[in-house]
Amino acid sequence: MKKLTSISTALLVIGFGISLASSAKVTVFAAASMTDALQKIATDYAKQNPKNEVVFSFASSSTLAKQVEEGAPADIFVSASNKWMKYLSEKNFTLKETEKTLAGNELVLIAPLKSAVDSVEISKGEWLGALKDNYLSVGDPAHVPAGQYAEEALTKLNLWDKVKDRLARAKDVRGALALVERAETPYGIVYGTDAKVSQKVKTVGVFPVGSYKPVMYPMAILKDHDNADSRDFFNYLNSERAKQVLEGYGFSVK
Repeated sequence: MKKLTSISTALLVIGFGISLASSAKVTVFAAASMTDALQKIATDYAKQNPKNEVVFSFASSSTLAKQVEEGAPADIFVSASNKWMKYLSEKNFTLKETEKTLAGNELVLIAPLKSAVDSVEISKGEWLGALKDNYLSVGDPAHVPAGQYAEEALTKLNLWDKVKDRLARAKDVRGALALVERAETPYGIVYGTDAKVSQKVKTVGVFPVGSYKPVMYPMAILKDHDNADSRDFFNYLNSERAKQVLEGYGFSVK
């Protein structure tokens, strides 16, 4: 009886080992503005690759880059700014041959859905009058790419000095979106894709092309995390199906 118990235990351990070996996990650190699109892509991917689980950590690109630098176990990094990809690349945290652009985006001005304002001409700055007793919701320009693009655009349009002291600084672009969704601020600056996924805001203006650097989303496999599983999902992100999903959420792809 004791012998049979030992054999059963051994078989259980072997079976557990096989179970572990038959599944894998790919961890992706990605910009908050990519949340909905990447989750949809991962859902589609899972239908074809049920044994390769994909998990995400979404936050500001700068926050994620610093976490990678501190040793966080990420396999793939997707940034909303070339700046933070370059930051990790120069510190040799990425596989440089895998660095490539996944998608592009645009910067927009949003208002709560119930706002009486439907359209503004951003460059004229008349909309700033609503900020007299209120704030403009943005990702914190000190470290959030969306906020940095916003600062660049407002500076180019000679509006920055008029708003820099009236900013509600969110920890990432989705935080900036949430403030406007709750009508805690009359306006916010987010990406076009963020406005598109929300049912509580509307786009009232699009920032002029040339007023800020093109919004690009570079991605790369991280050093020491180059394996068959991470490569498989990384390649799927470059597939036509993934591109269709990205376009469906409002991103631009090549």
